[in-house]
Amino acid sequence: MSKRRISIEDIARRAGVSHSTVSRALRDNSLISPKVREEIKQIAKEMNYVPNAIAQSLQNQRTNTIGVVVTSIADPFYAEVVEGIEKVAKSTGLSVLLSASHRDFEQEIAAIDTFHRRRVDGILVADSRINKHHTKQLEQIAVPTVFINSQTEDQPDIFHSVEINDRLGAKLAVEHLISLGHTSIGYLGVGDRSRSNQQRLEGYRMALTEAGLPQSNNWVAISDEDNVRISDVATGQQLLSKLVIAGVTGIFCYNDMIAIGALLGCQELGISVPQDLSIVGFDGIALSRYVTPPLTTICQPMLEIGSSAMQMLLDLLEEKSVENRVLSPFLVKRGSSAAVNKGRRQEAEGRR
Repeated sequence: MSKRRISIEDIARRAGVSHSTVSRALRDNSLISPKVREEIKQIAKEMNYVPNAIAQSLQNQRTNTIGVVVTSIADPFYAEVVEGIEKVAKSTGLSVLLSASHRDFEQEIAAIDTFHRRRVDGILVADSRINKHHTKQLEQIAVPTVFINSQTEDQPDIFHSVEINDRLGAKLAVEHLISLGHTSIGYLGVGDRSRSNQQRLEGYRMALTEAGLPQSNNWVAISDEDNVRISDVATGQQLLSKLVIAGVTGIFCYNDMIAIGALLGCQELGISVPQDLSIVGFDGIALSRYVTPPLTTICQPMLEIGSSAMQMLLDLLEEKSVENRVLSPFLVKRGSSAAVNKGRRQEAEGRR
């Protein structure tokens, strides 16, 4: 037989006061004297009283929960972003509920609807596909909401956002390869992440243009967005050969997982990295440090992205004014990039 839960009525009987006095004392209500408050709290502690979270939430209209929608629970990038979210949430006594959209608009809306039915206090949505034209869906979002790296150009004005400067990150990656003497530089991306893929591709092209270097459609390999999405590692592995055949000496990849796939593809083709081909990723996930060779990458401040988004949501809950944030990525040089092999450069130039 389970032990009966201690109630406020039990504490009231022990203290010889009313139910309402105990309730106010435990909530530090100023109507109760400090001395009586401390006496009642001590009695509650001795009796091992545990507050009823559901009852408390009904009193203050808050559930002390936050809903977080990510693309995939297994995505190593968002694993670190969620860690940043949880650190801030935990410090303020909030619990985090997690759901996955799998980059699907309908699943994203379904996750948001589920969080509403659970009466969450606020929602964080990563890689959102919601835009200004989704009027019906926007009506469902009746609590403070913050987008993380939204994937639409026309994000609804009613929401706030924290995002990374994708164009800057791409430029940093390509400029790094240029500084190593590479002049035939490829881009390996995915087609179903419209905004980030587009902006990283734009940053890639901007860096080449500013350096006065040639560009070729053959140097851009992007997975077909109309096909069923496979893993990013498989994408990098499968598309690598297209760029190798085109004669590039350096490759900038959409993200680290695609770059890791490209490294595997190099092993299969007998291509030495970085002696024959330099590879640069994007994200800075922990795994990028442990592959062979360790991956040169553009790091996103993942913990800061998560903590900034969570803090922004807390400010919205307190009805404070907030401003959208755009964070800057930074280059981390490792073993997958090196000065261009002169023989490879001459070979590449001969292909033009």
